[in-house]
Amino acid sequence: MAIARRACTNIAAICLLLCYSEEVSCEVTTGEATGKFNVSAANAHANAINRGILDPTAKVFNVLQFGAKPGDKEDRHNIDSNHMAFVKAFEAACHHEGKARLVIPRGTFVLGPVTFMGPCNNTPLIVQIQGTIKAITDISEFPGRGEEWVNFQNINGLVVTGGGTFDGQGASCWKYRDTKDDNNAPSQRLPANVQFVEVSNAIVRGITSVNSKGFHYFITGCKNIRLYHLNITAPDESPNTDGIHISQSDVVKIAKSYIGTGDDCVGMIRGSSNVSVKKVTCGPGHGISVGSLGKYDNETDVKGIIVKDCTLVGTQNGLRIKTYEGKSASRASSMIFQDIVMKNVKHPIIIDQFYGGKDKDSIVKINDIQFINITGTSVSKVAVDIACSKHHPCQNVHLSNINLKYSGNDNDQAPFSSSCVNAHVGYHGLQLPPPCR
Repeated sequence: MAIARRACTNIAAICLLLCYSEEVSCEVTTGEATGKFNVSAANAHANAINRGILDPTAKVFNVLQFGAKPGDKEDRHNIDSNHMAFVKAFEAACHHEGKARLVIPRGTFVLGPVTFMGPCNNTPLIVQIQGTIKAITDISEFPGRGEEWVNFQNINGLVVTGGGTFDGQGASCWKYRDTKDDNNAPSQRLPANVQFVEVSNAIVRGITSVNSKGFHYFITGCKNIRLYHLNITAPDESPNTDGIHISQSDVVKIAKSYIGTGDDCVGMIRGSSNVSVKKVTCGPGHGISVGSLGKYDNETDVKGIIVKDCTLVGTQNGLRIKTYEGKSASRASSMIFQDIVMKNVKHPIIIDQFYGGKDKDSIVKINDIQFINITGTSVSKVAVDIACSKHHPCQNVHLSNINLKYSGNDNDQAPFSSSCVNAHVGYHGLQLPPPCR
């Protein structure tokens, strides 16, 4: 078996990769912290931890040893003790000069907003979550925008794994949102379960997030962050509970995960670049979305998006690009949506450049968009709906091998169709519904 040289620099790393492939059973060591992040080794290490294979040479920092109090009641003393214990344990692990593993053991820990702040001395820092971390329900204790519930900030080299759960207890505060307002209004957005800010070279693997108050994962200002084997759930009526929300980040990879929420399964807004979403099952929710774009001044472009081998079940939208009128010109380009299965999706393929209102013409430019091998069923008679800006029509939109069938109301006599406005669209192969004329 050939093993890539960059993935294995010593016997420990080879053992780790063999454990990952389940070819042998062994204890895992990853070598001393070197300041460099090896993606393959870190991912294999995360998988090994989930399987109970631990590095015996890493120093363990267990939150119980720092005074954490397990229990599922919102006792003030326990909440304060847990905050102090989690922060102190993280700081001790972060500043340790050798390999370190922060452990949240089995059990339930009630926790208010907390920030884990780097930089750290070891790469990567391992955070092993085995138990359930449960958010407090008093929304008045959250500071507002800029700090969510659990925050990782300014860390280069991070692995979050262990099979544990973040429970946001969102049902306690969803009722306070004014459903008449825009989801993104400052007064509307509730705290995310987990936020990554200015985090580089990170892996999140095998973690469950349930009932977030707001977004489940909020990734902003990050580079090279990978999220694998996640389970993200919230009721379909829960407001603005995006599964993974990405902004101003480069190289974000999401794979082999289940996401079912009340909003976008994955949302990519301003400055998202080189994002891949693969082998994700989405539903319920609003689908996989690029946007909304054009909401902020001087937005950076969105580009290099790949969504592949995904399944959408019963979602409001399938694959969507949406823009407001826009405050300054920006671009959304170089996107591939390929090998997607739709099951009773309301709007399978949609580009909406009138998201802020039909009378507002967007200045966001959309070009080089490919939809390839899209199959399944639509509950809407307009399964392909491309509505672009009058002043900046969509350029180089390509549809190849689209095979969608109508599965909605049998009494609807309207034709099963496509709609294209202000768009230069090219076609190849099968086209069902029929292409725009």
